[in-house]
Amino acid sequence: MLVMVRLVVALLIASVVLPAQTVIRLGTLVPKGSRWHEILLTMGEEWKKASGGKIELKIYPGGEQGDEPEMVQKVRIHGLQAVAISGAGLSGIDAAVSALQIPMMLDSWEELDYVRDKISARLEKGMAQRGFIVLNWGDAGSVHFFTKKPVSHPDEVRALRLCVLQGDSVTFELYKQNGFHPVALAATDILTGLQTGLIEAFQSPPLIALSNQWFGGAKNMLDISFAHLVGATLIDKGVWDKIPAPVQKEMLASARTAGVALRAEIRTAEAGAVPIMQQFGLNVVHPDAKTVAEWRQLTESIWPKFRGPVVPPDLFDEVKRLRDEYRKTHPAAKAAGKP
Repeated sequence: MLVMVRLVVALLIASVVLPAQTVIRLGTLVPKGSRWHEILLTMGEEWKKASGGKIELKIYPGGEQGDEPEMVQKVRIHGLQAVAISGAGLSGIDAAVSALQIPMMLDSWEELDYVRDKISARLEKGMAQRGFIVLNWGDAGSVHFFTKKPVSHPDEVRALRLCVLQGDSVTFELYKQNGFHPVALAATDILTGLQTGLIEAFQSPPLIALSNQWFGGAKNMLDISFAHLVGATLIDKGVWDKIPAPVQKEMLASARTAGVALRAEIRTAEAGAVPIMQQFGLNVVHPDAKTVAEWRQLTESIWPKFRGPVVPPDLFDEVKRLRDEYRKTHPAAKAAGKP
């Protein structure tokens, strides 16, 4: 039966009339030659096969096409047709994506997966209304502070010049309102900013700090996960709509498989990133319970500024409800979520 279904799909695709050649240019910050890059390349080969060789995915890794806001803008003006970006770039398209990245709301990958699976359809609808089709969801890792000197307490971080990604005006203002000293920089300028002293701290998942060698300029990491940074692969809706439905179905299946593979790779690799950086001089700062509680109190005091101004109130409430729903059936997760 399965063979028969595949045969029917193959015949449908063979009968589809595609343009002579469609090149989909995809920009991303993932490092060239990394496992992330390889998975995207494999997805591209599958797209080519599904379209009978008429769709080619050309990938520009390592920020070759600029930082995430710049790449998103290039999709809008048709310089690129697709992007694989983190939640920082996604929230610039639709702030509702920030619902998955509310500081210290979700304490584990399992909580994130549970909540994301429940609200992804709504987020994808919002993206489509803004001209982007979500091909898959991924992860970029758990966000930590990296600093030039060891710090633990919120007041110690407030004293530092802290990088906020260029274009993320919401985060910039929230930090500013809470006594921090944010400095807006493109992701591609973080290393230079650390070397010149323009910034003294940044927030990043460990794997990204390692891949981009940012930790070399800020060799102290605060051992608190503030949020799980999500990611996604998007394609311009106008380009997608021109692709025949049978081919879309095959491409989407490949993209979803790639998304699952990317999540698994990132979660596994992140576990090993910190030990590797420690071999090159990274100092991990372990805060005491009182300090962790102070950070949690600070972040939760900011939640009302997310609910409404950033994330629609009903969506914010739904995320919290889903989190609590998950914790009711997973006591270990509930215990971990306590200060």
